[in-house]
Amino acid sequence: MSGWRAWLDTLLSRIGRPVPRDASGRRLRKPFVHRYGRYTSLQFTRRQTQSRMLSAEPDLLLIDYTRTMMGALLWQPRPRTIGLVGLGGGSQVKFCHRHLPQARIEVVENNPHVIALRREFGIPDDDGRLQVVLDDGARFLHARRGRFDLLLVDGYDETGIPPALSTQQFYDDCRAALAPAGVVAVNLFCADAERHFERLRHAFGADGALMVGEAKMSNRVAFAWDGGSAAATADPPVALEPLPAEARRQLAPVFERVAQAIRARAAP
Repeated sequence: MSGWRAWLDTLLSRIGRPVPRDASGRRLRKPFVHRYGRYTSLQFTRRQTQSRMLSAEPDLLLIDYTRTMMGALLWQPRPRTIGLVGLGGGSQVKFCHRHLPQARIEVVENNPHVIALRREFGIPDDDGRLQVVLDDGARFLHARRGRFDLLLVDGYDETGIPPALSTQQFYDDCRAALAPAGVVAVNLFCADAERHFERLRHAFGADGALMVGEAKMSNRVAFAWDGGSAAATADPPVALEPLPAEARRQLAPVFERVAQAIRARAAP
C-alpha cells in the first residue's frame, strides 16, 4: 500500500469511518459523476465510463449490451423475483422497476460510494419492491439458494470483472440462486470471455448456455438457464406481450436477435 493510502486509511479509522474494501481486501475506489451534453455518466477515471444515461430519460436502456441482457426475458417473461449483481448507474434496475411491476428486485453492490450516487442517476429509493444491499456479490448469491427467476450479473470495478465474480464457485452459485426455470444473463466485457463462458457451461451444462456478441461493442452477453429444454420455448411475441409499449419498443429488436441465436444453435 502506498504511503498516502496508508495515511488515509489510518485517518478514516481514527474518525470511525471504515475503509471500503472488496472481498480480496483491496480498497474500493470512489467514482464520480460526469455530465456532458445530454448525458450523465458514472466514472472511476476520466477515460473509463462505467455507466451512462440520457439525463432527460433516466429509465432508457441507452447502452446496447444492457438491452441484450434483458433478452433473458425470452426464457422468463414474467419474473417474480429479479436479482442484480452490480448497481452502477442502475440502468437495468430502473428499467425493471418501471416496466416489470410484478417483480421484486434485489440488487447487491459492494462499493458504498456507488450506492451513495444512486439519486444522481434517478435510481428509486428502496421500497416494497426494490432493495439495494451493500455486500460482496459472491457472498450475496451464495446465501440465496433458489431465489431468482431472473438474475443479471454486471459487476465491474475500474479494473474489470472482480476476481470474486470470476470463479467456478461463483458461476455454480449463480445456478444455485435460480428458482426453477430461472435464467441468468452475464455481461462479459473482458479479454477472457471464453473462459468465463466455459465456467458458465460447466455450471449449467453445454445445453444450458448461450453467448451472444454485440455488433457495435466489445461486450458479449452470456445466457444460462435452468433446464436444458427451456430455450426451445423462446418466442419474441410471447415474451414481449406482458411488457408496456415503451419496453416493447426498446426490446423487440434484441428479442429477435437473441431468438435467432437460439434457433441457430439448435439447428442441426
